[in-house]
Amino acid sequence: MTASAARAPRAWQTVLEKIEGDLLEGRLAPGDRLPGERDLSASLGVGRSSVREALRVLEVMGLIRTATGSGPNAGAIIIATPGGGMSALLRLQVAAQGFPLDDVVRTRLVLESAVVEALAADPGRSIEDVHAMLHAMEADDLAPDEFLALDAQLHLALAEASGNVVITAMMAGLRDAIEGYVRSGAERFADWDAEAARLRAEHGAILDAIETGDSALAAKLIRDHITGYYAEAGLARSHG
Repeated sequence: MTASAARAPRAWQTVLEKIEGDLLEGRLAPGDRLPGERDLSASLGVGRSSVREALRVLEVMGLIRTATGSGPNAGAIIIATPGGGMSALLRLQVAAQGFPLDDVVRTRLVLESAVVEALAADPGRSIEDVHAMLHAMEADDLAPDEFLALDAQLHLALAEASGNVVITAMMAGLRDAIEGYVRSGAERFADWDAEAARLRAEHGAILDAIETGDSALAAKLIRDHITGYYAEAGLARSHG
């Protein structure tokens, strides 16, 4: 990955920054309805999947609500104006690109350990969306970037399943930075297929620990999962 590619915003981030700017500068307010996916896609020059990803982040943050179907109540409506901590979390989408990698990894360890511990301790947990991501990662024809995009979504789905909206918003804010360093690390593996199989197995073990209610094991496994990739990809050595 070149330095310029690493600095370039992802397509969904472009959508997020546009809506963020409109919210922060008052061009959008509670009660306003966003343009449809097709219109946002055309006006910003990005795919509709990128629009959906940005809207998902904004909905997790409690700024919009979306409805399917057609008619005057369809689409996404603004329900809150960002301010204080929420504004900071929106800006995290951009700022995270400049954070030291070591700090991003340490933050992941704190957030994701708390997530899996909470899920394992909750008998009413629902992690069907996480299993769906893991199943999608089993497809044989996935390119590394596609696999790692699903990987990032799996970790975000875990945070969403925990019900902690602050952790979910922080994970959403860090997602692009996390996915960026994980993609960079993928280029260092001589046998990507073997690495992908290992990552799938680790994800499966984490979900098993959650479903058996073993909080301590789930936390240990996710810490090993995060730090193991970081070290095995040579990222720890690269960043001292």
